This record gives sequence, C-alpha cells and structure tokens, in this order.
Amino acid sequence: MRVFLLTFFLASALCTTAFAGTPGEVMVGSYLREATLDGLNGKSKKLSDFNGKPLIINVWASWCGPCRAEMASLERLAQRYNGKELHVIGVSTDDYRNKAEAFIKQTEITFENFLDSKLLLENMLGANTIPLTILVSANGRVLKKVRGAYAWDSPKNIDAIAEVFNIKLKH
Repeated sequence: MRVFLLTFFLASALCTTAFAGTPGEVMVGSYLREATLDGLNGKSKKLSDFNGKPLIINVWASWCGPCRAEMASLERLAQRYNGKELHVIGVSTDDYRNKAEAFIKQTEITFENFLDSKLLLENMLGANTIPLTILVSANGRVLKKVRGAYAWDSPKNIDAIAEVFNIKLKH
C-alpha cells in the first residue's frame, strides 16, 4: 500500500477540483448536514453524535479492492485513537447489507460502520469514487477529502492527520 507525502496530503487543491461533484455535495470548508447513520456493526446514530472530536469518515464497499486494502490500517488507527483524540467511522456504499456485514465480520473490523443504502451520505460526502476519506473538524466542518487507499496508521500519515486537525497524536 502506498504512503502519501505530507505535502501532497496537505495541498489545498487535493481532490477538491479534480472530480465532478455529486448532487448535494458538501465541499471542503463547508459543514456537514445532519444525517441518520444506519448501523452495520453497532447502533444507528446521527452524524452530530460524533461532534466534539475530529472525525475521520472512510467511504468504502466490500467489492472495492483498494477499500479492502486500506481497511486494516484504518482499524489500527481506530484501535489507537478512536474515542480518545478523534473518531473513525466507515460508511459502506454496498447495495446489499449482508455483503457489507460479511466483510466487517470477516476482517474483524471493530470501529463503527454504517450503510448508505439511499445514497444520502455518498452524495453529501462527494463519494463518486471510492475509497474516499473525509477529515471533519470537531464541529462538523469538512477539512480535507482524500481519494485512494493509504496506510492511514503510518507515522507520516498520522503526522499529516494531526496537522490537519491541529491536534497532537502520539506514534
């Protein structure tokens, strides 16, 4: 899995103009709208339930090879920081709940994942390509959108995440 450079990750134009938007997409710098999240491996929640700490949202599907490749690094990131310094959640765009649930069970993913069966989140987050990872401030403002699969728990990427969120994260 590739590791992206800090300067590339922090570039202001990163993935915000290279792709056509989706209907109702919230752009970088704007605030997410409230949405109900349909729980896959936990209870259903609202996006606002995650306010108060920075939020990393990963949009994926069980059939997506790059999504599958980066999931272990997201799990390790969540194991280390979830609920403490930040929140990590996943949003599956699978058409079939059983396929998303089977993938979560097979990979032993523990961080909260939700199903977007009505395309509400896919459109709001701008997920016309996946994987897509969105970094959201503690008060719901979209700070970065990162397209592609990455080793999210690498030291360079942890430093990049900390810089975007303006927080300290121990390695």
